[in-house]
Amino acid sequence: MSDWRASDRGAAVRAPARPAAHGWLLALATVLAALFAMTVLAAAGLWAAGAHGLPDAAFPRVVVAVVLLAVGGDVGLTGGSGGLVEAHGDLVVLPLSVSLAGALVVGAGFLAPLRHRAVVGGRELAAWAGRIAVLWLAALLGLSLGARQEFTVSLGDPALKDVGDLLGLTPTVGFAADVWTSVLLGLVWLAGVLLIALLVARRAPLPARLVRFHSAVRPAAHAALDVLLTYVVVGLVVGVVIAVTHGHAADTIAVLLLGLPNLVWLAFTLGLGAVWDGRVDGPFGLPMPPALDQVLRGTQDSALSVRTLAAQDGRAWWLVPFAAVVLFAAAYVMARRSPVGTPLWRHAVHLGVALALTVLTVCLTVRVSAHYGLSLLGIGNLGGGLSGRVRLDPRTGQAVVVAVAWGVVMGALGGLAARWRR
Repeated sequence: MSDWRASDRGAAVRAPARPAAHGWLLALATVLAALFAMTVLAAAGLWAAGAHGLPDAAFPRVVVAVVLLAVGGDVGLTGGSGGLVEAHGDLVVLPLSVSLAGALVVGAGFLAPLRHRAVVGGRELAAWAGRIAVLWLAALLGLSLGARQEFTVSLGDPALKDVGDLLGLTPTVGFAADVWTSVLLGLVWLAGVLLIALLVARRAPLPARLVRFHSAVRPAAHAALDVLLTYVVVGLVVGVVIAVTHGHAADTIAVLLLGLPNLVWLAFTLGLGAVWDGRVDGPFGLPMPPALDQVLRGTQDSALSVRTLAAQDGRAWWLVPFAAVVLFAAAYVMARRSPVGTPLWRHAVHLGVALALTVLTVCLTVRVSAHYGLSLLGIGNLGGGLSGRVRLDPRTGQAVVVAVAWGVVMGALGGLAARWRR
């Protein structure tokens, strides 16, 4: 009898867990939920920014273009009128509020059917991710084909306008997505989101060969995510207060709904000591605080750091102690979630690597490049004051180095604090 019970217990241990229900229907629900969240956020932000007043019923297509940009799509500026009037420009920007909303929904949908599992097979995990990817591919094709629109513009100068009327020229400007580039970059975005979801989810299963990395990778990855989300939450609270107390509520809400992480994650790197190079020239600008615009405004590149920002607004120095407090809290939580007895140097290395990868990701996603202009008969930048240039690029190597330094120091301090607490 005892032998039978022992063998029965062994069979129960060896029996595979019941497969999670993650078929095509759940994959479709995940993709549709992410698209819905991003579309609603993009539409609300653009409406607050006044884009609902665009001519030719262009608002829906502009919303589609913003959603496509949010997942890494390539949307280029177009225009012209025959060979006499030409438009030239480029646009590289990620509306990270929309990106973050889509990433959170996709990640939650991807992990939902894997809950209550200790281990998942590699083929099963790949098949589940593949179902989402196939449906995401179809969505990217639809977004890419819908993200195109043209508008008629004025030449600005009365003499040039008369020349245009005489020659029968009707200059147009607009935007159009590069379909295949957008699809490729959108799939890369999805792969990154699914990978990050597996890295930061402390209770999601892993393939058997990767289980041994759980205690080393996931506490640090989750701590890095906590840092980024903390900045977003604090920025949201500050933005709401500004919208209520300082006026221009619609403009502030538009920034919150479209580009809040762009600003707060930039502030995060500045608090660490990173330096960015940028320029704001012409009528265009970034949705930024006045002090930031004053640093970057001009015809030449300017260095953006906490020091140059503080020269315009002394409150910028608070970015440094705030970064220290947030990183120490994240390091402490990471150490508490790590196995008891983990050496301090491991805490330092883990957080240093996680923070370096986090700052590298911020540098790649927050950078901005936009330029637009019209030329008539090859002469100058015209178009009713539409010509302008906006650029913001990080000094990536320097930013990663300071991130590693902060991570090593705070990782060790957080480990010490966790030991003392235990």
